[in-house]
Formats: sequence, structure tokens, C-alpha cells
Amino acid sequence: MRLDIVTPERQLFSAEVTSVRLPGMEGDMTVMENHAATVTTLRPGIVTVVGGDSAGEFVVTGGFAEISTDGASILAERAMPRADANADILQGVLAEAKAAVEIAESGEASAAARMRVNDVTELMKLVG
Repeated sequence: MRLDIVTPERQLFSAEVTSVRLPGMEGDMTVMENHAATVTTLRPGIVTVVGGDSAGEFVVTGGFAEISTDGASILAERAMPRADANADILQGVLAEAKAAVEIAESGEASAAARMRVNDVTELMKLVG
């Protein structure tokens, strides 16, 4: 299946892969060829790519994934190879998430902002 990872700045990855594990907002999901067509929101996390020379991991800070029977496109807010993710970058993402909590009004927006802080904190633990 074809996998594309795109940020607002550039196309980060494009290759044929066997599968990809995504950090979906409602839980992690694995996508393989012939997957049902789906669009999902991504939470901050790690995208794991499986398939020959294309295997690897990418850190995403959120975005969307559009899945079809023959591939997937990840439209990420920010994305980078896991090896390039560092504490400074993730601290910046965490600071932005905390600022969103401060300005969010009560209700769903506030709950979503707090969830993002938790997700970024967990991502920082995974990346090390």
C-alpha cells in the first residue's frame, strides 16, 4: 500500500509499505492494504511504518489520516523522523498545548486541550 506523510512545509515520506500504525484520537490503529475507507483525527504520538526499506518511526503532533483500500495519507500538523525528535521540540509543543488550556473556555474545548497536554506528555516519555 502507498503511504504519504505530509506537513504544511513539505512531503516527509512517500513509499510503498506493508502496514502503518497510527495514533488515532480514539485509539491506535493499524492500517493495511484493503482497509475500509476512513478519515481519523490523529493525536500526538508515534507513527510506525512496516515494510522492507520503508520501515521506521515518525513523531506526529496531531493532524488527520485519510485511509483508502490502497493506501493512507497522513496530513500532520508537525511530523519528523523519531530520531530527529528532541526535548526542545517537544517542550515547545507542550508549551503550546498548555497555553491552549489557559485560553480554552469550559466544556469540550477545555477537555480537548487538557487531553492534548496529556498526549504530548506521554509522547515525551516515549521519545525519551
